[in-house]
Formats: sequence, C-alpha cells, structure tokens
Amino acid sequence: MKASVYIETSVISYLVSQPSRDLIVAGHQQITHEWWAHRRQRFDCFISEAVRKEAEAGEPVEAQKRIDAMRDLAILEVPDAALDLARHFLDRRALPFQSATDALHVAIATTTAMDFLVTWNCTHIANAQIEKKLADLCRVRGMNLPIICTPEQLWETES
Repeated sequence: MKASVYIETSVISYLVSQPSRDLIVAGHQQITHEWWAHRRQRFDCFISEAVRKEAEAGEPVEAQKRIDAMRDLAILEVPDAALDLARHFLDRRALPFQSATDALHVAIATTTAMDFLVTWNCTHIANAQIEKKLADLCRVRGMNLPIICTPEQLWETES
C-alpha cells in the first residue's frame, strides 16, 4: 500500500513557474520537477478544493498551467472537521490569522489522515516550531499531524 501525500499549492506553483533567477528558488523548482517526474508515482497523491481554488487564482495563463498540472490528482472534499481544526489552530495562535489557508491545508491533511503533507511553504507550514504547536494541538484532539516536509525531504531512497 502506498503512503498518502497531500500536495500543497506551493509545490504545484514551483512545478509550473518560470525558472527563477534566485538560486535557492531555482533549486527548489528543480527538486520539484525531479520529485514530480520520478518519485510522486510512489505515493497516492491528493489535493483539496482549497488547493484547487488557490491554483486557479492569479494570472490566467499561469493559473491554467497549475490547473493542468493537477489534472490527474484526486481532490479531497473539505470536511467540516477540517474547518473546525483550522479555526482551532488559528484561535490557539499556532498560525497567524493571515495564514488561514495554510491552517486549512494542514487541517485537511490531518482530518483525512494523510501520511505526508508536502509543501515549499517553510514560513507557516514546514516550520519546525509551528509544526510542534500543530502536533500538540492535534494530539490533544486525538489526531495525528501528518509528516510535513518538502519534496526534497520526501525523496525515498532505493532499497
């Protein structure tokens, strides 16, 4: 059985955006391309309605690239439990209020029992201090926070 992965919007954006002149971002883009082409098939990959909405926003040509990239991914509904958990994350200040969509991504991945949440958002999602707060809040509610990581960290080695 394959592990389940919730793919957050930043991964889709890095996948289809023009190569960056910023060396770090360009490296992340390259890693994303490699993971998408050679590693993602090892997982059951999902997005949510929240990812779809974010990806559809912005400049139409770039939005269409994001939509096309997501075409073969299963879309998770947003359960009421995820809305409640996202509010809980914000009320407890595990994430800043302006990061409500980030809280929703984490909550959806948690309430749908994903094994991993893959993201390049290292400010509010793949952030060790925030992750600890989120994990503690989930644990109190009897839930397990998925492993939050970047595509680079979700690089399974050959056995």
